[in-house]
This record gives sequence, C-alpha cells and structure tokens, in this order.
Amino acid sequence: MELQQLRYALAVAEERNFTRAATKTHVVQSALSHQIKALERELGVRLFARTSRRVELTTAGHAFVAGARATLDAADRTVTEAVAATGQMRGSLSVGAIPTVTRLDLTAVLGRFHRTYPQVSIGMSVGGSLDFIERIRTGSLDAAVLGLPEDVEPKGVASTVIAQERLVAVLGPGHRFAERRRLRLADLADEAFVDFPSDSPGRSQSDRAFAEAGLTRTVAFESMLVDMMLDLVGQGLCIALLAPAVVPDGRELATVPVTDGPKRAEYLAWSEFNPSPAASAFVESALASLGAEQG
Repeated sequence: MELQQLRYALAVAEERNFTRAATKTHVVQSALSHQIKALERELGVRLFARTSRRVELTTAGHAFVAGARATLDAADRTVTEAVAATGQMRGSLSVGAIPTVTRLDLTAVLGRFHRTYPQVSIGMSVGGSLDFIERIRTGSLDAAVLGLPEDVEPKGVASTVIAQERLVAVLGPGHRFAERRRLRLADLADEAFVDFPSDSPGRSQSDRAFAEAGLTRTVAFESMLVDMMLDLVGQGLCIALLAPAVVPDGRELATVPVTDGPKRAEYLAWSEFNPSPAASAFVESALASLGAEQG
C-alpha cells in the first residue's frame, strides 16, 4: 500500500466523485480508478459503493478513511519536522481570527512569518471562536485569535490571554446619548441593537451582562461583519456594544463607556497536543510581537 493510494482514496471520499477527485489530485480519472481498485484488491474489502452517478463510502471505507487520514497527517508531519531540523521550514499554517481582533496585529505577524519562512503555505479564515476551538482540537486549524466572555476559558486547546477589555456603546450621529460621558446598561435597555449571531461567544458576553443586570434588550440585527454593524449604527437603525478599538476614526460614531457593560478576553489559542513546527513558530512570533509592543 502506497501513500499516494491513500491520498487518492481520501480525495474520492471527500469529493464523492471520481472525476472531481482526479482533478483534485492532478491525475487522469482512469489512473485514479485503477489505483482505487488495486487498493481494494490489496485490502480485500470494498471501500466505495459506486454507480455512474453516485459514490458513497462503505462501512469498511469509513473505517479506512479515518486511519488513512491519520497516516497521511503523520507522514506529512514527519517530513516537516525533518526539514525543520535542518533550520528550514516547510508545510502549511492555518490561522483563524474573530472579526474583532484588537490586541494582535495579525496581518503584520503573518507577513513577518512569511518573510522568515517563505516555503510555508499560509491560510487564514475569519469566523467564530467556538468553531475555531473545535477545529484546533481536530487538527484542521493550527492557531486562532479568540474572543470570549472574561470568565470563559477555551477548553481542550493551549491558550494565553492577550487582552481584556470592557465593551463600549457605539451610537450613531445625533443619538440622544452621544454626548454622555458614561452610560449604564439600564440606559440602553430600550434601544434596538445589532450584535453577533445568537450562538456566538461575541453575542453571549452582552446577553449575559443584560441578564445579570435583570434587563432585557432587543437585538434587531445580527451580523458577523463589524463594518456592516457600524454602517447600521451610522444609519440610526440601532446601537452596538463593541470593543472600542474596532470603531475607526472618521466614522462619525460616538463611543461611550458603559460602567456595568460586558467584558471580554482575547486569546491566542493553538493545539496543546503536538503542534506542528510551523504552528509553534507562529505562536512564538505572535507572542514576541506582543512583548515588543509592551516593551
């Protein structure tokens, strides 16, 4: 059994289609089909149930694919670590970021990483903290910047707090509270809000703060895009509770401290189980950049 055969089998399992799997692995379909049949003969089991229109994993196929993926991951890790031992770095780095990163200049860190390790392929995605934690646990993501309520720590991953801050009220021009020096949650309870989706940590920190104050509020708009949130506030449709650093100058928006408002913690998280050399180098670079700023 060859590693390339495992890669072909994984491609078919992921694509559920021999034509797309052949394109993905840069081989003609007839050659891929031949390799899959040879693999099945060697194993003595059928991995895929297929017709001219449909391809599905068999029970044996499901078991095989899980082991094949682990084998290929281990093989790739072995090559990467061997090359890293020579002072070089190859492989890939995948990083996640919440929409409201405020403490870490992530693009600058990735830029320096790329210049230091040009042979490492870098990818970045923007999304939610809970999804990123799960992806780090399962090995599909190397590291992420997370935002969580101040009393919630990410579980199952290695992490360090890089910022703690209280959210501010973001108000449109001409809002009745725009000139206030400070506010309380009770002042805002009757306002319409824009916030993150209801199942996200970015939303829960504000929901919990209102609940603990014995107050209810109306979230009329939901978005994962901070720019859209600010545009909605600017149109006078709603207000928001956001980290002050995500509100740029020049937007004609007021930011007012909320004395009993929600607090959040920003984390840098990575795998606590055998991180790749690229992931370890990225985390070291990110933490070093924070130390340099503090210095």
